[in-house]
Amino acid sequence: MLDLYQELLKQLPSKPEVHVSNSGARAIALLDSEPFTLLITDLRMPKMDGLQVLAIVRRKFPHLRIIVLTGVLDEEYRSRAYAQGVEMFWQKPGSSEEIKLFQDCIESLLGRETRNEGGFRGMQSKSLVDLIQLECLSHSSSVLHVTQGALHGKIWVQNGEITDATTTNFTGEEAFKTILSWKSGNFEILPADPERPRTITDSYQGLLLDSAQALDEWRGQQAGTEKSEAGSAAASSSLLSPLTRFEGVEFVLTVPNDEQAPCDSWGLENAAQLGLWARTTRLRLVELGEKLGAGALTQITGFSLQRHWALAHDDEKGLLCVGFRRTLPTDKVDQTMKHVFTKWVS
Repeated sequence: MLDLYQELLKQLPSKPEVHVSNSGARAIALLDSEPFTLLITDLRMPKMDGLQVLAIVRRKFPHLRIIVLTGVLDEEYRSRAYAQGVEMFWQKPGSSEEIKLFQDCIESLLGRETRNEGGFRGMQSKSLVDLIQLECLSHSSSVLHVTQGALHGKIWVQNGEITDATTTNFTGEEAFKTILSWKSGNFEILPADPERPRTITDSYQGLLLDSAQALDEWRGQQAGTEKSEAGSAAASSSLLSPLTRFEGVEFVLTVPNDEQAPCDSWGLENAAQLGLWARTTRLRLVELGEKLGAGALTQITGFSLQRHWALAHDDEKGLLCVGFRRTLPTDKVDQTMKHVFTKWVS
């Protein structure tokens, strides 16, 4: 595992020099031997655990940036780590997308010394959208306290879902959209507040998409110009945005019956390839069902360690393929897919 993460970090654009250690004591000895910019530590380790390492390192090297990378999903550990002043608390990545976000986070922190760009403390040159995605993709529970000058706002995250937001003048989705309009500022991650009543029910992907569209529209009105090409692409994807608001949805793909017609997608970069796979998979299973005399094929569902997914077909509209986060229970995937499909065909 150490070798794997060492290679992942060496691939960063800044080409950092990466040292690894298989114990907390050796890590502290390395820190004593020469200057370091960033420390990444696990929590559960033999002899000296991660919290003990944090306590010693924070006292001896107060300016060192620290990231916790762990498989321990425990709010007490998380709260104690943030109390030690860590920059980020990361669940070990379980997919290529999460690995990419982890690499982006590390690169941003390493570059903070040499860059003086807008952004938020802890993620220089990154937008607040990036910060929220990091919290949600790691399935965290926390409260993000965001400030921009005299402006203050809070966003509540519970198990990777946004549940509430407040500013001085707004609550719920309006507050969330207001906070996302701030270009720079500071943030701190506070302990989770599971007792906070939930006022936001949309998925975080749907919220981010709606907020981005609202901001694009506002900017277009201010400038008196038409939306950019990127804004137009986002508007096209807005046709699928209602389908992304269900809990756990990570991507949506629609595949028309006409094989020459393009696929439409949200949250995907390889829509054409996945569309071809979806068509082929359904046809093979339809043929298998006919040979077995199993009746009409209504839905296909798959489960994996990286992501769950489901396929369903409508005679008029074609195929609908939906990806779900891997922590969503299997029975919840089936139930949610039925709701998404009903929304789509209506």
